[in-house]
Amino acid sequence: MRLVLLGAPGSGKGTQGVALAEHFGVPHVSSGDLLRMHVADGTELGLEVAEYVSKGELVPDDLVLRVIGETVIAAIEFGGYVLDGFPRTLDQAERGYQLAATAGTAAEAAIFLSVSDEVARRRLGARAEGRSDDADPVVIERRLQLFHEETAPLLTHYEKRGIMVTIDATQPSDAVLVAILLALAPLETP
Repeated sequence: MRLVLLGAPGSGKGTQGVALAEHFGVPHVSSGDLLRMHVADGTELGLEVAEYVSKGELVPDDLVLRVIGETVIAAIEFGGYVLDGFPRTLDQAERGYQLAATAGTAAEAAIFLSVSDEVARRRLGARAEGRSDDADPVVIERRLQLFHEETAPLLTHYEKRGIMVTIDATQPSDAVLVAILLALAPLETP
């Protein structure tokens, strides 16, 4: 199974990404985790990434593609992937699709975890401990603004490809997972 998870910050992408990867036996590829790992390790890429993350800004496309490209390629060798946090812009989606389509590894479904901004704010505030990008209300507002400006257009992109699935992510996480699995059931091979 090859999946893309979309949603505002705090929509549950990480939680559902881990559960879906386990269910399908494929790697969970979290761009946010990879970016934070580079920042924590103080790598050259991490130093570049840190400048953007600390302000709640999106990391530039070329930098994101450098960070996650190898990980996605490795995930494909395991039979699929659950992408969490990538793509975040239309350019990333188009570039990623061109590469994946050529290799026959394009996403089979894009799952949009739909939550209101208020729910996202509440969840981000609850998980702020240990995540500097979730602790500052100004940064949270900037992240939500960027989601609406940059990431929301991806919904149209995936709708046009005919692979968009929208899930009400305000439900408890186990109910969200059940809803996703029911929506994906037609894609699973017997």
